[in-house]
Amino acid sequence: MKRARAAALALALGVAAAGAARAQAEPAVAEAEAALDAFHAALAAGDRDGALARLDPAVVIFEAGGAELSRDEYASHHLAGDMEFLAATTTERVDRRSGASGELVWVLTRSNTTGTFRGEDVSSRGTETALLARSANGWRIVHLHWSSRATKR
Repeated sequence: MKRARAAALALALGVAAAGAARAQAEPAVAEAEAALDAFHAALAAGDRDGALARLDPAVVIFEAGGAELSRDEYASHHLAGDMEFLAATTTERVDRRSGASGELVWVLTRSNTTGTFRGEDVSSRGTETALLARSANGWRIVHLHWSSRATKR
């Protein structure tokens, strides 16, 4: 009987500790998600400075088998095209899952994108993995991994 009570108490304490850790992580996750959403909103609005402000200088971005290894590299290569694409299309979030560990938050997002871009119909499913780190200036994106595939309209 004592063992059963001790086991129940240990389980209850473990659940309570996990709940407390999750409660502490929730504000961090919400703040990091808001920073990621602000990045996407800036891209869609054509706000170059706003988008770049959300990226860590050493951000690594993987897309379609390629890599951009800094904020400056992204700014000089794909940023303008990404802004143009997002301004011309509509993206609907299908699912988002997030979590935190210390000063890092991960955000996993699935989406559908439709519209017309440069005269071509767009209909695709996308996935995004984002890793954000807390800095003195708030949450910054330190890694993005984007992939997508065409879907039938």
